[in-house]
Amino acid sequence: MSPELPDPRQVEELLLGGELRYTRVDAVRLSGVGREFAGRVWRAFGYPTMPDDTVAYTAGDVAALSRIRSLIDDGVLDENSAIRLVRAFGQTMARLAEWQVNLLVTVMAADPEDLPTAESVDRILTIAEKYIGDFEPLVVHAWRRQLAAAGTRGMAAATAGTGEGGPLRPDIVVGFADMVSFTQMSREVDEMELARVVEWFEETAADIIAGCGGRLVKTLGDEVLFSAATPRVGAEIALTIAAEIKDETEIPDVRVGVAYGPVLALMGDVFGNTVNLAARLTSLARPGAVVVDEHLAEHLDDDPAFRTTSIVRRPVRGLGIIQPYVLRRAATAPE
Repeated sequence: MSPELPDPRQVEELLLGGELRYTRVDAVRLSGVGREFAGRVWRAFGYPTMPDDTVAYTAGDVAALSRIRSLIDDGVLDENSAIRLVRAFGQTMARLAEWQVNLLVTVMAADPEDLPTAESVDRILTIAEKYIGDFEPLVVHAWRRQLAAAGTRGMAAATAGTGEGGPLRPDIVVGFADMVSFTQMSREVDEMELARVVEWFEETAADIIAGCGGRLVKTLGDEVLFSAATPRVGAEIALTIAAEIKDETEIPDVRVGVAYGPVLALMGDVFGNTVNLAARLTSLARPGAVVVDEHLAEHLDDDPAFRTTSIVRRPVRGLGIIQPYVLRRAATAPE
């Protein structure tokens, strides 16, 4: 006889690591934060608003509110910055959790296209109960590693000086890699094949970006946005992604656009004219090619590993007339 699907409340308590025992009113009272602020925190985390008399919170939820209150009381954060920090955690963890669950379901299913069965759900929960204590330190370790890298980049930027009359906006390399004809492909293949292509593209691009010393800013399915601290690293990432994808016959080629200039960094993302320019340059690139802006081309002129070739100047909406360059490796790049 097949096992029945487990009680959702039991699953929730297992993954939360504690009993659901408090209402919203209880959590506010025990943590010492205001009711309105607690609501802002839950929404920033991405939690739904619960009725006051619904038992939906654990001791961990109360502890989280208490920690946030302590950070504010100690002057480390104000309320608005605390909400921004919580929102960053919530959005990042939501995507990570969805990916982890989907991965486990796929691994446990006999056929990836099958819906999860009671048996597969039971196996997943058994793994979660036995190994969640091993997974949690890995999340913290990855966060500390990324925090160390971001802190190092921030210190390097701080020594570069500040913009005139405004916040620090150091020049960095920003690039988009975009799969060609992705929309057409999505109409011609089934969902599982499309998911395989997207996952391979994202994994390949992420590995190249990390290996070269850049940062994956975000993925958008058929497109990735990356950044790099130096022109050489940015150029290396762009050319390696284009070449790696081109060698994979079952994956559409990518076109890459890269620009070098100041950006506004916010919530882990980057904004500004440099980002907009990189996006426009992507649309100018041929499949398998890399197009860069004039500023980046100038900084690569003295680098014997690369060669830039100017193409036709053209108007770009919102940015005026731009001078694009095609980026290639030099015929005999030094080892």
